[in-house]
Amino acid sequence: MKIHFLGTAASEGFPNVFCSCEACLTARKLGGKNIRTRASVIVDDTLKFDYSADSQMQALRDGIDLGRIEHLLVTHTHYDHFYPGDLTSRIEGFAHGIEHPLWIHGNDLVMYHARQALGKFEGDRVRFNRMKPFQRIAAGSAWVTPLHADHDPMETCLLYFVEKDGKTLLYGNDTGWFPEDTWAWLKGKKIDMAILDCTHEKTGIKQKNYHMNADTILEVHDIFVKEQILGEAGRIYVTHFTHNSTLMHEDWESMFEPYGICVAYDGLTVHC
Repeated sequence: MKIHFLGTAASEGFPNVFCSCEACLTARKLGGKNIRTRASVIVDDTLKFDYSADSQMQALRDGIDLGRIEHLLVTHTHYDHFYPGDLTSRIEGFAHGIEHPLWIHGNDLVMYHARQALGKFEGDRVRFNRMKPFQRIAAGSAWVTPLHADHDPMETCLLYFVEKDGKTLLYGNDTGWFPEDTWAWLKGKKIDMAILDCTHEKTGIKQKNYHMNADTILEVHDIFVKEQILGEAGRIYVTHFTHNSTLMHEDWESMFEPYGICVAYDGLTVHC
């Protein structure tokens, strides 16, 4: 699988365009990998995780043809992960040369907002599929299983386990410590790549809810290795960084390099 990181920031972006904190000022000055847009990933040019208002700019920046996307896997409805009104640009008359529908997959609330924005266009250009936790579906040539996240207690937020071409990918964003039923499901599985929410820096305390911090990531890494969930060639990539962490890209790399954990940045393309 080809994994393309379109964005690697938390909801406010990094730097936050309204903010003049030291971290945001430093990121603007340094540029490069320190400029982060809202988190999203594309797999093999046809399967996308989440769709924020940054998606159009990300596609233009990286030369991505979003018309090729066949399946959109939405984790939850927070604005930095799902902005369905923008998908109106894909309908007949606005976009030409598209011969397949975009399948939007997600929980009940995702379906509600997607149909509110796009329901009248359902058919050749857009279709909807309500996902149920732990029920595996086919998405093109991939198999996708949604798992429970611990993020917003008022919404059934989802993580996704993707199996494709003999490889496996866990998209673990947004979430705190995995719920017990997700840990139970992962037991005995093999992961070639895990993309994990590392919103916050090290605090000395494991972040249990909403998001992970660096301490949580290290504990998840230890369990993945101990339970042989992450194979010898498997890799963890961390993403979804907040400017409130105050850390630049090189700081994150220095922290995680001893553990073999990789730090994602906008535009990064890797294979698993």
